[in-house]
Amino acid sequence: MRVLIVAAGTMGDVAPYTGLVPPLIEAGHTVAIAAYPRFAELIRACGAEFRELPGDPSVRGEWTQAENSSKAARGAAGKGLELGEAILEAAKQGADVLLLSMAAQPGVHVAESLGIPSIGVFLQPLFPTSEHPPSFLGVGGSLGGWGNRASAKAVMGVMGRLMSSTTMELRSRLGLPTRTRAQLTEQHASWPVLHGYSPSVLPRPADWRPGLDVCGYFWPAPSTWEPSQDLLDFLADGPPPVFVGFGSRNIEDAPRIAALVDEALGLAGVRGVVQAGWAELAASSSRTFTVGEAPHSWLFPRMAAVVHHSGAGTTAAGLRAGVPTVGVPILGDQPFWAGRVAALGAGPKPLPYKKLTAQRLADSIRAAVSTPSFGVRARALSEQIAAENGAGAVVAAINGLGG
Repeated sequence: MRVLIVAAGTMGDVAPYTGLVPPLIEAGHTVAIAAYPRFAELIRACGAEFRELPGDPSVRGEWTQAENSSKAARGAAGKGLELGEAILEAAKQGADVLLLSMAAQPGVHVAESLGIPSIGVFLQPLFPTSEHPPSFLGVGGSLGGWGNRASAKAVMGVMGRLMSSTTMELRSRLGLPTRTRAQLTEQHASWPVLHGYSPSVLPRPADWRPGLDVCGYFWPAPSTWEPSQDLLDFLADGPPPVFVGFGSRNIEDAPRIAALVDEALGLAGVRGVVQAGWAELAASSSRTFTVGEAPHSWLFPRMAAVVHHSGAGTTAAGLRAGVPTVGVPILGDQPFWAGRVAALGAGPKPLPYKKLTAQRLADSIRAAVSTPSFGVRARALSEQIAAENGAGAVVAAINGLGG
């Protein structure tokens, strides 16, 4: 079959899907990934065809940078029509099935218009359950059974209302029948979704409807990246350092944060590897080393602990490496994953970015590297995650379509 994966968002929203490509090709399918132009090289490197979605997630003000779920929903609604038309153009280049990330849900209507199936491949939980709140609510712990379910219904209701006019316009342009919001909700209720995170980290809720599955992480495809000799020399010149990075976040006060990180590492008495990221952080002391793009699968196992924004993909990489995590969540689903790691005992209590100080960060780092139970629990989760096969579940779902 001709499989089109639609991945709208930042690096963490795209890279996990590259790992689906080799097993799908091995199973006899051809694969294309539709994403923003800045990821074209990454996509082609994994063996997939690149198809363009208009936009650049590194530009400040894009909806992916929204500070909470309601802002994200409003931004998504504003871009939904443009995204739907871009997905249509990508699909018209050849597709027998669409695999859609959470942000690419307008593709459901594109698939309907083309008479082909679509499957959700989400990296975060969204659907209502009594077992945990929706990931994008911005909370790190349970609200109780009733609160968890009610908050998810509220978030989905807000998204539905904001997307309603855009969806109706998109369906009109696609030549599809008019549907009320209630009818669209009912239609969506049978849509299959595979969640690409570990059931060992967040089990499938018992009260989810059939068709919603948690199948294991989608790991980025292996890259040809090679470490510099300077990085290798730094790693060899002392005990394992602590990683610090904030991924695809356009941090406004990057120089201050870089200085704060340097101070915190000094107070904690550890060395550090600081990832520049889109904020272009730069370490400035002998105890730190700055890296650019570097596969977390290579870097994290060489660390004593990892400090990061708790995006879904970075959180997964830290758990996979079996090292303690210090979560410094900023927005979106990050408080959810940071809270989950702490609840699992794989790191100390999260330190919200807005409360970040050198002393607080130093205290969290010191706890992460000196509390034996954090390392023990992180290694145990790593072993459980290694036994899971999220990509295999996606391949099985595609094969099950019988095309």
